[in-house]
Amino acid sequence: MSRIMSVMPPRDRAPAAPLDDVSKAIIEQLQQDGRRPYAAIGKAVGLSEAAVRQRVQRLQDSGVMQIVAVTDPLQVGFSRAAMIGIRTEGDVEEIADTLSEMPEVDYLVVCAGSFDILAEVVAEDDDHLLEVINRRIRMIPGVRATETFVYLKLRKQIYTWGTR
Repeated sequence: MSRIMSVMPPRDRAPAAPLDDVSKAIIEQLQQDGRRPYAAIGKAVGLSEAAVRQRVQRLQDSGVMQIVAVTDPLQVGFSRAAMIGIRTEGDVEEIADTLSEMPEVDYLVVCAGSFDILAEVVAEDDDHLLEVINRRIRMIPGVRATETFVYLKLRKQIYTWGTR
């Protein structure tokens, strides 16, 4: 398990004020290593350790970023991942709220285009994935259709967006 920092996309709130160059530099330091000491970050960005600690706390409190542990699903017993495109009728947000309660759903967006919702699901195996799709997602009132995109190999996963 590695600990990383991610810049969080807006979630039902007004856009934050633009970040200054120092805050962006602090975020970039944490994106490289979420456990980097504040003293080392301060040296790199020209602030004291205390000033970096305060800025990091403000960035977290405002919802701009969070520091989290990211695991490799394969290493912790989840061998199947898929993106599920969902077409709905009725209140899409109500359906999204129901989906967000499922522990297997780790990424969920309401979107425009061919699908109304995209849900990333991580499952123990194919049988578990089938159970999630067939017995749970498709049973939600208002779900018209699903299309599943099974992941074969992860080629790129980044968390560095938001500062450039």
